[in-house]
Amino acid sequence: MNSLKKILKYALNYKKYAGLNIFFNILQVLAELSAMLLFIPFLNLLFNQETEIVTQKPEFSLTKEYLTDYFNFSLQQLIKDGEPAKALFYVCIGVGILFLLKNIFRYLAMFFIAELRTGIVKDLRNKIYHKMVDLPLSFYSETKKGDMLSRITSDVQEVEFSILQSLEMIFREPINIVLSLTILITISPELTGVAFFLLPVTAFIISRLGKSLKRTSTKAQAQIGTLLSNVEESLGGLKIIKAFTAEDASKEKFDKQNTRFKELNLRVVRKKDLASPLSEFLGTSVMVSIAYFGGTLVLGGDSEINGGEFITYIMIFARLLNPIKAFSAAYANVQKGAASADRIDVIISADDTIKDPKNPKTINEFNTAITYKNVNFSYEKESVLQDINISIKKGKSIALVGESGGGKSTFADLLPRFYDIAKGSIEIDGVNIKDLTLKNLRSLMGIVTQESILFNDSVFNNIAFGLKNITEQQVIEAAKIANAHQFIIDLENGYKTNIGDRGGKLSGGQRQRISIARAVLKNPPILILDEATSALDTESEKLVQDALINLMKNRTSIVIAHRLSTIQHSDEIIVLQKGQIVERGTHTELINQAGVYKKLSDLQSFS
Repeated sequence: MNSLKKILKYALNYKKYAGLNIFFNILQVLAELSAMLLFIPFLNLLFNQETEIVTQKPEFSLTKEYLTDYFNFSLQQLIKDGEPAKALFYVCIGVGILFLLKNIFRYLAMFFIAELRTGIVKDLRNKIYHKMVDLPLSFYSETKKGDMLSRITSDVQEVEFSILQSLEMIFREPINIVLSLTILITISPELTGVAFFLLPVTAFIISRLGKSLKRTSTKAQAQIGTLLSNVEESLGGLKIIKAFTAEDASKEKFDKQNTRFKELNLRVVRKKDLASPLSEFLGTSVMVSIAYFGGTLVLGGDSEINGGEFITYIMIFARLLNPIKAFSAAYANVQKGAASADRIDVIISADDTIKDPKNPKTINEFNTAITYKNVNFSYEKESVLQDINISIKKGKSIALVGESGGGKSTFADLLPRFYDIAKGSIEIDGVNIKDLTLKNLRSLMGIVTQESILFNDSVFNNIAFGLKNITEQQVIEAAKIANAHQFIIDLENGYKTNIGDRGGKLSGGQRQRISIARAVLKNPPILILDEATSALDTESEKLVQDALINLMKNRTSIVIAHRLSTIQHSDEIIVLQKGQIVERGTHTELINQAGVYKKLSDLQSFS
């Protein structure tokens, strides 16, 4: 339940509302119990039981005698004129008023708990999303996107429905139970002792059911994550599914996963539904036992409890079953929601391995060089880069080429610290990048990737992404440099046009030019171009290549390319093979060496 405690710690932000809820719950319970206690002296009168004459109002004390004397005094004041029916009328009016107050207090208690519930849900979603954005890319290499979506949607929703909706009962019912038991002890310690003996048995049975419910809920929530991952993958690969006529196979796979979730969810629902009737039956069994034991005491005349008090005792005890049943149902809900709380806590508590230094240095501009010193990097146990030593001077363009899996993208990803190196160091102007804050480090860089990563927003907002106080003229200037202005103004709403999910309303070349415009507007001193033209047709590639040349002017660039024709004018070309630098030089020098680069160039020329 540690994860559950971590979830509920967010309630500390709303402790004022929790306090008001508890306060009004206490008033609600006192009003209801007082209404029932009003009947004791009248029932004694109705049963013709002798009632002690009390002519003066007794002094207050927390004792049974005070309560008895006070009600006797009040009743006798009402019936002193010899009209018991009038006394009953006033008692009923008093009960009605008390129940009206009880329901007003109940609404006020729910009114304030609602602020706490909705606030915790908001805080949870904020915390999960912020953590999702902050976690390093390495975390997502082992975590499915659909599972992450499941945690921020269905898991949070489960916490809201199962735990937070139960908070009101968790706050109210213990108060209800304690105050009711206090009254019951005051009326008859003997009968209450019997109840204390029997109730723990019911609590044990219910707790066993709750633990079983949590285990099944954990499996169900994991399965819905798998289900959402399948949906996300299917939507992303719909074109391939249709092209390979794999619709039936995809449907069959989804149907199996969905059926598995249905089976788990059915078990959860049945166990949850069992909690309330089981607790009611166990509570009723306890009440019947007490009714029998108490009835023998009254009939035998061996106890101080009289008939009126006994009936009131049974009424209060019967009423006590509802909060016990509600609390057990809330407990079952909490156990069910605890599985989701565990899954949420996995994200919130995930270790962010790439952190800012405690005493960071600051670089406001790039002046001299980027230096890789004895850099080694591995994914898990797989070595990707080995003993990389290179210096990239300001204003120079460096191209990375080589076979797929040779380490080109990893080389570039280490610079903005998307991953952290295992050995060696990377320095900018002689400062280790680990000594800089991530925000400071990444503010020096602009990145254009092979797949244009755009958002379901306007053209303007995609170009100005991450920047504040940007004017339309600045965006237009950036678009012109990226050869994007003309096609943008031809769109239906120009720069205000929504480009759809991942820029789906635009062509590949148009998307890439918007990505370049975004990098132009940021105006970084260092550029990372990760195969920015490899997925384009010849005409689009020419437009994008021209835009890239404009972007690279007076900037330090690291260019990853498969098409060697796009990097022939680079200041230096680095050839990577199996994580090691095997060749380096200009295009002409490498061709003359007749090594790996020459083979790659010949293959592309032949193709």
